[in-house]
Amino acid sequence: MNARVFIDGQSGTTGLGIQARLESMPEIELAELPAAERKNPAAKADILRTVDLAILCLPNEAAEESVALISTLGNAAPRVLDASTAHRVAPGWVYGFPELESGQSDKIRAAQRVANPGCHATGAIALLRPLVDTGLLPADFPITITSVSGYSGGGKSMIADFESGRAPHFELYALELEHKHVPEIMAYGGLTRRPIFVPSVGSFAQGMLVSIPLFLDDLPEKPDAMELHAALASHYVDTANIRVLRPDGETRLEPESLNDTNDLELRVFANPARRQAVLVAKFDNLGKGASGAAIQNLQLMLGLSE
Repeated sequence: MNARVFIDGQSGTTGLGIQARLESMPEIELAELPAAERKNPAAKADILRTVDLAILCLPNEAAEESVALISTLGNAAPRVLDASTAHRVAPGWVYGFPELESGQSDKIRAAQRVANPGCHATGAIALLRPLVDTGLLPADFPITITSVSGYSGGGKSMIADFESGRAPHFELYALELEHKHVPEIMAYGGLTRRPIFVPSVGSFAQGMLVSIPLFLDDLPEKPDAMELHAALASHYVDTANIRVLRPDGETRLEPESLNDTNDLELRVFANPARRQAVLVAKFDNLGKGASGAAIQNLQLMLGLSE
């Protein structure tokens, strides 16, 4: 029997990406509201009663309104996968990063409400969590995270600005140091000390690089690059979408080669003589950073993957 899914906010970048992926899955039946009814609570409630899973691709306030509506439906309420920032650290929600720790996939599989991770956060958490868990990186260590993303992650107005030539070729943003992904990076990266996070956007549509520099001798265990690599590789040894690679002489890294996949690559670059290293995560901001991650969570929630 097919699973019935409703995308609330399907006209946005993430929603369109999810819809395109679901249309290629014969086991999924998409439920849709006419455009004129999408902001009608009664019409939305009617369709929500008929589906197994609702995927929210909405601004935070609208996502919260949809969750409040779903909460009134009692036994007819569908399970929820929220792609907004609204519930990523909220009580009662499971974080939708199956590779986070042992048992996380099972938590997602059983959850009524799952929060899809943010794109920048996905790369940062993938790098940080294994090192914190093994003790190589103290939870209160001062961390700086930088990230560059394709402009498709910025929504319709940013996409229009870049594609019309109005936007600069590259820019830093969130320089007030209050980016919305920081709380989830701390919560699921295992940090107790707030990191400095500086995101940026470039004039390419898709792709992302997240990097974390480290002074190795400032870490309590004074690890070398091989130990950092081994900790990452051990954590992700049984995962399908995350690969831990050796730099193999690379001195440059571009952000786009994983576009249109749900893959994530992790590398540890180091200068042994200087005792410095930089951790790098590479992935598609619309794949593992958004729509691809949502499909991975949907498959778990609907019992379509192991």
